[in-house]
Amino acid sequence: MASKKVQRHVKKFAKKNPTAFVVILIIMILVAAGLFIVDYYNIYDLGFVDSEIKDDDKDNDDIIVSGEFTVAFLETGNKYTVDAIYVKAGDNDLLIDAGSRNSSSTTISNFINKYVNDNVLEYVIATHAHQDHIAGFVGTKNDPGIFDLYEVKTIIDFPMTNATSQVYNNYIEKRDNEISEGAIHYTALECYNNENGASRIINLSDEVTLEVLYNYFYDHKTSNENNYSVCVMITHGSKKFLLTGDLEDEGEEKLVEYNDLSKVDVYKAGHHGSYTAGSNELLEVIAPEIVCICCCAGSDEYTSNPLNMFPAQDFISRICKYTDQIFVTTLVTETGFESMNGNIVITSNNTGLVVNCSNNNTILKDTEWFKKNRKWE
Repeated sequence: MASKKVQRHVKKFAKKNPTAFVVILIIMILVAAGLFIVDYYNIYDLGFVDSEIKDDDKDNDDIIVSGEFTVAFLETGNKYTVDAIYVKAGDNDLLIDAGSRNSSSTTISNFINKYVNDNVLEYVIATHAHQDHIAGFVGTKNDPGIFDLYEVKTIIDFPMTNATSQVYNNYIEKRDNEISEGAIHYTALECYNNENGASRIINLSDEVTLEVLYNYFYDHKTSNENNYSVCVMITHGSKKFLLTGDLEDEGEEKLVEYNDLSKVDVYKAGHHGSYTAGSNELLEVIAPEIVCICCCAGSDEYTSNPLNMFPAQDFISRICKYTDQIFVTTLVTETGFESMNGNIVITSNNTGLVVNCSNNNTILKDTEWFKKNRKWE
């Protein structure tokens, strides 16, 4: 705001030169309107950010653009497989999973602190009990966990597990401490059944709803921990975002059987783009337009078979029938890791969907890694 001295000079000039003042004011309004129009069409033309935008043309420190609803698929500062998904819907903040290691909590919080101004996460969802999904909730001595850093209002997590690991036990301890400090806790099954105060459909804002889908393995045992994953559908107007944790083919078949699914706009690749996920049964129903893969492409963390390293060739061969708009967070290198797309941020507006990544917006099939290691069939 202008100082009082400046305001007095402006009023004095306007009184002595009314015609000139009106002309100057009109010019200023036209310039401002022109800048707004240019900015609007740079971002929202066709609903997507140009995939050829150069890094130095992008503000990597603030990549959430204006919109009613945003989902950010995050990197977590290391070479390991991870899920950490931040959702901004109106005044509500949601974090789905917090992998990949305990120390990842710092990288996650550094991102979301730009958008969480009250130190409160209205919702936290932990999809299942694997380290690469819950370790960041726990943290370390030097890297406080998500439950230490934020006041969490509502926690939703997996109804069943076979886990006995230390990271799982630590998660339970931290979660229960958060509950003792006032957080409300529900299992996904309680949400689906609308039991004990829980709701299947949660209104994140006037325009955005989160629906907890039914997973057959919420209340049936399995030896595959990934199939215990909490699955949700987030809807903004007509746009749908399907997030299934690490659900694999058997779980996906049940998901289709027990839920009224249809075409989605955004699909977070199941199990990091594994050959065991993204089954034909699921893809035929959801036919996604945009696919986000949270992984370190080419990592041998879980397999020595190059074709099965995330994102696997089998997964790509199935998904390519529906879309080429596939984005991957991270890439393994000889010395560690680097960003592929980086943090993948998708914002939903009344003009469409905006994809805005922290490193670049190059789709997977156009990357050098893909050209050397995968086939587009």
